[in-house]
Amino acid sequence: MDDPKPDAPLQEGIDYYIENGFFVFTEYFLLKRGYCCQSGCRHCPYGFQKEKPNDDELKDNQ
Repeated sequence: MDDPKPDAPLQEGIDYYIENGFFVFTEYFLLKRGYCCQSGCRHCPYGFQKEKPNDDELKDNQ
């Protein structure tokens, strides 16, 4: 696949897909972007994973 222009519009099915009304970025797009945003993206190619709260933290918030 040729490298797209930096200002090229996103392409559904290549850069993202829509699941339950949410945009989900693909690994291809995230690599093309060139950095990790540390948001816990489903297809993060950089290995970042958000910490999930443990059961004690969930009980404290109730």
